[in-house]
Amino acid sequence: MIRVLLTGDTMARAGRRVLEERLHDLRTQHEIDFVVSNIENAAAGFSITPRIAEELFAAGVDVMTSGNHIFDKKEILDYIEQEPRLLRPANYAPGVPGRGRWTGKVKGVPIAVVNLQGRVFMPPSDDPFRVADAQLAALESSFKIILVDMHAETTSEKMAMGYYLDGRVSAVVGTHTHVQTADEQILPNGTAYLTDLGMTGPHDGVIGMRTEIVIERFLRGLALKFEPSEGKIKLNGLIVDIDQETGRALHVERLSVSHS
Repeated sequence: MIRVLLTGDTMARAGRRVLEERLHDLRTQHEIDFVVSNIENAAAGFSITPRIAEELFAAGVDVMTSGNHIFDKKEILDYIEQEPRLLRPANYAPGVPGRGRWTGKVKGVPIAVVNLQGRVFMPPSDDPFRVADAQLAALESSFKIILVDMHAETTSEKMAMGYYLDGRVSAVVGTHTHVQTADEQILPNGTAYLTDLGMTGPHDGVIGMRTEIVIERFLRGLALKFEPSEGKIKLNGLIVDIDQETGRALHVERLSVSHS
């Protein structure tokens, strides 16, 4: 059995801090073999920098996924070309820097991570369903454990992807909305599913940003600069136990860890 932890969008300094201060202990406490974290908001809420990426790898993150904010920091363009453990959505246009899939081994077991982005209320991208098929077709048959981060706005698109890939991958988890859902389950053909992992970062605000700024933008339509909120910090995620012979999920456990 392989036990994986998938954590929700890492928001700014607070999200980085909880990973740096708690992840090693969580790996030991829950006997985690492999950690995948979405990091597209790690640098002050937008994208990530090479320095921050290296710090999070040192904190115990094995592979990083992302989404529509990944290229908001220009310094990540060269780094993502050189670092295969940092992913951007696989359904971005041809020629975009980086990769949408990581492959490797954990405890001698082949594992793949695929990063996709939805199209409903999101920036333009290729069809994630068709690209998912292509990504799976490119894998050798030895890859039974496949983890998919579906970075998307709508519940329906994430859920549709879960059922579309049910039985073909080990887990489909949603990211992007920063609010953890309570629908963790194993789909009929053995794929673990959660509509949204939630957010690793400050929860005293509006999806990680200062409440008063967000309200002002809604009330007056002013393009005020977003600033990460402060206060209560949580790590949101999902633990999945996976049969290494079949790639099927055996057990899922939603995780929400408070951090002072």
